[in-house]
Amino acid sequence: MSIERVVVALSGFMILLSLALAYLVSPYWLAFAAIIGLNLSQSAFTGFCPIAYVLKAVGMRPGSASSTNAR
Repeated sequence: MSIERVVVALSGFMILLSLALAYLVSPYWLAFAAIIGLNLSQSAFTGFCPIAYVLKAVGMRPGSASSTNAR
C-alpha cells in the first residue's frame, strides 16, 4: 500500500470516527472532523502533509493514489 492510499484511508477513518464520537459522546467532536478537512484542503494546495512525512520516514513507498495494480 502506498503512502497516498494510507493517508486517504486514515483520513476517512478519522472523519468517520469523529462523526461517531459526535453522535455518541459530544457534538464538539465535529471540530476534529473540521480540522481533518482543513488539513486535507491545505495539503491539496501546498503539498505538505505531516502524516505522509511520518509514513515515508518509517519506510513506506510513495505512489499514486489513483493507480491500479494492473501492470
